[in-house]
Amino acid sequence: MPTLFTRIIEGEIPCYRVAENDAYLAFLDIRPLAKGHTLVIPKKESDYIFRMEDGELSGLMLFAKQVALALEQEVTCARIGVAVIGLEVPHTHIHLVPINQVSDINFKNPPVEVSPEEMQALAEKIQARILSN
Repeated sequence: MPTLFTRIIEGEIPCYRVAENDAYLAFLDIRPLAKGHTLVIPKKESDYIFRMEDGELSGLMLFAKQVALALEQEVTCARIGVAVIGLEVPHTHIHLVPINQVSDINFKNPPVEVSPEEMQALAEKIQARILSN
């Protein structure tokens, strides 16, 4: 059975795409901890980041770096926090969360409100940053 993220990759479920190539996809989290909270995933299903092949894992991290650098140019924050939890969806994913303090990346925090229009505009701005770099 395909994961939720595989269904997003295949276009069955819509998302706010930030970046994409043949192997990886980045999209805005619809329940963000902060405006700009982005998920970065491999297109190949893998249920645990540390079971990925070395080349795929390094590719995922380099792709996440590219997204994070563009994200921090579009969202006011001190840093882009990184989290890999791996329990909520059985498909490897990296959370990139704009943060100003450590508590900003606490997953017990309620999601922030970001309108669909703001999500779409932010996704487009991040895409443009990535394409221009």
